[in-house]
Order: sequence, then structure tokens, then C-alpha cells
Amino acid sequence: MATGTEPQPKSGTAPGGGVRDGTRAAIAAAHLRTDRWWLAPAATAAGLLAFVVYSTWRAFANADYYQAPYVSPFYSPCLADNCEPMRSGPNWEIFGSWWGLSPALLILIFPLGFRLTCYYYRKAYYRGFWASPPACAVAEPHKKYTGETRFPLVLQNIHRYFFYAAVPVAGILTYDTVLAFRDEHYEWGHMGLGTLVFLLNIVLIWAYTLSCHSCRHIVGGKLKHFSKHPVRYRMWQWVGKLNARHMLLAWASLVSVALADFYVYLIASGAFDDPRLF
Repeated sequence: MATGTEPQPKSGTAPGGGVRDGTRAAIAAAHLRTDRWWLAPAATAAGLLAFVVYSTWRAFANADYYQAPYVSPFYSPCLADNCEPMRSGPNWEIFGSWWGLSPALLILIFPLGFRLTCYYYRKAYYRGFWASPPACAVAEPHKKYTGETRFPLVLQNIHRYFFYAAVPVAGILTYDTVLAFRDEHYEWGHMGLGTLVFLLNIVLIWAYTLSCHSCRHIVGGKLKHFSKHPVRYRMWQWVGKLNARHMLLAWASLVSVALADFYVYLIASGAFDDPRLF
């Protein structure tokens, strides 16, 4: 109920000026939360930072990414002439001998671009690294808020195009997983511990990719009459159920792809031999 004592907006106050401008309620405290609201964004930032450090190290390492029949998901498909000899996984020497850097840098831009522009990851690193906002009911420290309307954040709108690139990458990783059912001599009928690691990873990769908001929109976002498109309606419902778990799948697949790469690194560097299950 208005009492006539509320602070009035300052004349000429620009929209988007933050919560500490003249339109803010007369509350002395910065916020009224008494719980450990900072814990979630801090944990998120720590988890994402750990993956960034690890993936950067592995991307530039240019070594220990292949051990028959496994190839690291960070390096597949291998598109450079300087790839290690591979009979496991796609090895297309599209880039000639002039490419002297790690071949992982040629392919990682697509799955990482897909995750970087993902709706959930935006929320995660906006809050974790930029404090925009740090938590619900906690004001962000920035004086102005422009959202994703200006460069460089306006580029987040290309997320749907990264989705188109992420689907074939997931398909190639599926092919790598099928080839993981061979032994070191490329004979079929093998299953090692690495095979299970690759199976877990590809299931989570597909679940995360298909739970994407862009996928849900592509499947049924423009339909006006679901009754006239029963197949797409069923697919839309299925993707919607996955979408409800998009955050969980985002983290699970992030851990699984790093685990698959680390497993290949361990056996390729000679830390241990891949245990054979049958």
C-alpha cells in the first residue's frame, strides 16, 4: 500500500541503471539474505574454472590422446596432418603440414562454443564470474545492465548455429564409441574399462545436446497445431523432459568428457593398461 513516503525516481534517471539508483526502495542493507548465498556461485565458478584449466592443458599438450582403440574426445575428429597415426576414429588430414599447433584446437571450438553459448552455462558463468547477478535477491555490483544487446554478448545469439555443429561432433564421438569395442589389434568383440567410459560419455553427450533449448524449439517450437503433427509433438514432449534436466546433464556431460579424455591420457602415457572385461 502506498504511504506517500516512498522515494521518488530522480528526474532523468536512465533505464537499466541498476538497483542502487533513485528507484530503489529505502533499505540500508545491500540485501536481506542471511543464508550462504555466495556458496553456489563460488562452487560453480570453481567447477568451471577447473574444467577450463584442464581442457586448456590437454588441448595444447598435443600428446597422449590416442591409444588403440581409443581416441580422446578432445581430438576427434583429428583434422591435421600432424595427428598421431590412428585407425580408431576419424582422421581426416584436411589441414596440411602448415598446421603446427595441436589438432585439438581445430575441433574443440565447436563443442566449446556450443557450451559457452548454452542458456544454462550463460547463467552459470554470469553469476559465478561476473556476479550478474550473484544470486537471487542479491544486487549485482554493476551500475548498468545491458544484457546481451551489445558486443560481445550479443554473439550469444549464435547458440543455435553451434547446436548444428555440435550434432555432427556428437555423431563422430558415437562412431568412436562403436570402435571402442575393438581390441588393440583392431579385432571386434573387445570390451575394456575404456569402452564403458566411452559409453557413459556418449550417452551423456547426446542427452545434453538433445536437451538444448534450441533443439526443443527446432523440434516443435513453430508448430501451431500439435494434433496435426503427432510425431513432432511426441518428440517435443520427450525433448522437453530432457530439457527439465538440462543443468544436471550439462554438468554430468562436462565431467564425463573430461573423464574420457583423462582416461585416454592415462593409458596412452603408460600409467596403466586398459583392463579388459571380455
